[in-house]
Parts: sequence; structure tokens; C-alpha cells
Amino acid sequence: MMQHIIGVARNQMVFTSLEQNIPDDNPVRFLDAFVENIDLGALGFELQTLKTEGRPSYSTKIFLKIYLYGYLNGLRSSRKLEKECTRNMELQWLLYGLIPNYHSISDFRKDNPSGLKKTLQSICFIFKRC
Repeated sequence: MMQHIIGVARNQMVFTSLEQNIPDDNPVRFLDAFVENIDLGALGFELQTLKTEGRPSYSTKIFLKIYLYGYLNGLRSSRKLEKECTRNMELQWLLYGLIPNYHSISDFRKDNPSGLKKTLQSICFIFKRC
């Protein structure tokens, strides 16, 4: 009888971290540093303000990270981006495990056309991809 390589049982608990699964040279790390260190207001983004009532909103930087990740990886649909937030390890690392819904992602794109255009021009220059 032939032996096969077997994986870990699906019901077995395995301890890992998102940090160890994202290599140091992964472009998503650059994307994170880029967004964390730019002045969103100067680029023309509508900044999310802290609410006194209701559910708190996501940071503008979270949405920009999602949008730029999608742009660089050919994911344009807000619904596809939402789905990728749940199953893509790079996006889970980038967003600290947050999963905004597709409507919020779409609203961010609709509400920030000038900021996105300026940011994409910067990203295109850096990555030499457009």
C-alpha cells in the first residue's frame, strides 16, 4: 500500500499568528507603512470622526488599505474585497482582522474620488504599475 503525506486534522487546534505568516518582504507590509505614514487630509480624504452614539466607524486608513490592496491585486468589486477580508491572510494581517461590509467599502470609494486619485498616482509611481 502506498503512503501519502497527510496534513493536520481539521479539528486539531494549531497556534499561529498572522505576523509569522506574512514574510518580511511581502508588499503588503510596504502598503501598511505607506498608508500609516501619509497625511490623508492633505490628499483630500474625508476623515472618519469619532461618534458619540451608535456603532463606531472604521478608520479611513482601514478603507484605504483595502482599496489599495484591491487595486494592486486586481480586485475592484466591493463585494469581492469584503469576501477577501475573511479569507485572505494578507488582508487579515493588513486590517488587524477587521471585516468591513461591502457597502462601507463602496461608500469610501464613492466619497473620496480626489483622495484616491492622488494616492493612486503616488502608488503607481512607487510600484511602477498602472
